[in-house]
Amino acid sequence: MSEAQFYTFLTGGLGLLVALLTLVAWHLWRMREDARAGRASALGGVSHEMRINLHRMVSELSQVAANPVVGPDVLLPIRHPQLDGVNSSMINANRNGIAVIGVTYQELEARKLSLRAQLAQGMAPGAVLDDAMDATINGIAALYFWDVHKGALPKEIGKVRSWDIRDWMKAHGFKADAFPDMHLRDEVVERLRMYGLELTPKPLTHTAWEYYNMQYDRHADRNAREAERRARQAERDAGEEGAASRPRGLFGVRKKPSDVQPGDAYEGLEPPRGAAAPLQAVQAYAPAPGDAVPETIDLEIEPAGGPLKPTF
Repeated sequence: MSEAQFYTFLTGGLGLLVALLTLVAWHLWRMREDARAGRASALGGVSHEMRINLHRMVSELSQVAANPVVGPDVLLPIRHPQLDGVNSSMINANRNGIAVIGVTYQELEARKLSLRAQLAQGMAPGAVLDDAMDATINGIAALYFWDVHKGALPKEIGKVRSWDIRDWMKAHGFKADAFPDMHLRDEVVERLRMYGLELTPKPLTHTAWEYYNMQYDRHADRNAREAERRARQAERDAGEEGAASRPRGLFGVRKKPSDVQPGDAYEGLEPPRGAAAPLQAVQAYAPAPGDAVPETIDLEIEPAGGPLKPTF
């Protein structure tokens, strides 16, 4: 074998090996994609199967509620082969959600059997029908967890808008007036909230009238706005009372209070050298009855210590 033939054989062998490896990888990828599609189809089939059973359950209970004298033949047995196939296979799925769906089917079957027995005896459904409706509401809630959140626990989901749940039920044909004297969508929302799902907005605990008329003494609360306003009003009233007691000056304007008396400004002061002594208080003069009141009064200014006497 020549050198050229050797390199040709080596190149062809490597090319064949690469093609074989590519074929094996593509085959494995196809098997993986088929398994993924089969798993998604099986899990989606569980949702579709449960939705069909719930719709039929709602329809049957509506017939019984509308006509309580119907026979037990209106209630058909529940079958779930898709769920049984998922349980018997090794599909990688959320087994907690699968278990919840299985328990929900058991509750639906038990309530339906009790209702069939009640109708077979010719008795009024009564509380048995109410229990069956309650089981149906639980079934719709379990279907929501499985169909939307893949069977996750309520604490793992987070906050959910309640209107999204109503839109989901509306999209899947669950009518609000399916059951008499009951709003089905509101009941499902409240059941999900009872299961621990955090829904927004939160339900109102008070009406507007109750909220604004709650038993709250704002006058007794020291930290309330009313206490601050009351304190400011008290200060304002005290200032107005003080202003009202002050005498009025020119043009009716009240004078500011002053603690300094007219004679206090001259206490402790010595007159400058060569200046006259400070004035002393003028003695009060009151004319005797019958005396003529002089038109003018002349004052004689005397040094300190001597009184000022009026002269006429």
